[in-house]
Amino acid sequence: MRTHGNTRGISRRSMLATGSAAIGLSALAAPAVLAQQKFVCRMGHSEAIGSPLTMAFEAWGKAMNEKSGGRIDAQHFPASQLGSYTQMIEQNRLGTIQATTGGPDTEESVAPEIAATGGAPGFIYRDEAHVDRVLQGDIGKEVSAIARAKTGVEFLDYGEVGFRHVLSKRPVATMADLRGLKIRVPELKVWVDFWKLLGANPTPLAYAEQYNALSTGLIDALEADVFSIKGFKWGEQAKNMTLTNHWFLPKATRVNARWLDSLPAELQTIVRDTAKVAFAEQRRVNRANTAATLEELKASGITVRTAGDTAAWRAATEPLFAEFASKSPATKAMIDKIRGLVA
Repeated sequence: MRTHGNTRGISRRSMLATGSAAIGLSALAAPAVLAQQKFVCRMGHSEAIGSPLTMAFEAWGKAMNEKSGGRIDAQHFPASQLGSYTQMIEQNRLGTIQATTGGPDTEESVAPEIAATGGAPGFIYRDEAHVDRVLQGDIGKEVSAIARAKTGVEFLDYGEVGFRHVLSKRPVATMADLRGLKIRVPELKVWVDFWKLLGANPTPLAYAEQYNALSTGLIDALEADVFSIKGFKWGEQAKNMTLTNHWFLPKATRVNARWLDSLPAELQTIVRDTAKVAFAEQRRVNRANTAATLEELKASGITVRTAGDTAAWRAATEPLFAEFASKSPATKAMIDKIRGLVA
């Protein structure tokens, strides 16, 4: 180490002054260094590229980057680039990815009261206005708090894919037409039980296998939202669509709570506020595009009809509410609150 000049000539006062100045500069520099600290937000989900939800994540990530002055580095990985839906949900809980999206019904095993807001057990939501009263009000806040406490994930807001309907090879107009219909369902008991009560023959099957299953006759029908029916071209194999509105699937905007809590307060506010703006727009766009997409399905050769006597459908599946509510007192309370908002 090199030294310069005669150190004996440096007075104690000078040394103290120099030291104090250095400490002062260090104190001034520290906030500047902290201000430049970056926080990576990896956003991964299974939604298709170009879908309304994917575009919402794109807008959200851009807004976080811009409003934080680059302190949040939002990185977007759509279309299952970071793993399957189940894998990403688990990664989000662990914090290896910071944000994803998924139905509240994903948490049924640890918080069945949350699953109730995810559409279970069918016909729980009357219309989009009812959905908004539930998820954009006190119940939505309560669900987020429960998710945070039980899963380590906070629900910042809710996107959506909309109501689900029946697409079938043969016309389905009434509940009687469902008798014996081989309809694809997820491998979940509540879905199987729902269609059994309606007289159909539910067939659990992986999501990706539906097109081939229709073409081979393994199934006669499936149920899905209009965007999925269009995007996966299932109408090439089944030409009858019945508007049933039997299930509404919200998609929670899920953020790892530990990561969120690690941010400075002003960045936490940016994350939450930009999410609400991005997903409010997603809901608006999704609903605006539903009618146009339905018209596209009609133009492609699909016959669209409205289900007759839906009161009978609701009455047939009513026992599922009591069964689902029996999972816990909290689940029953949540179902009662959701259904009570209809009045």
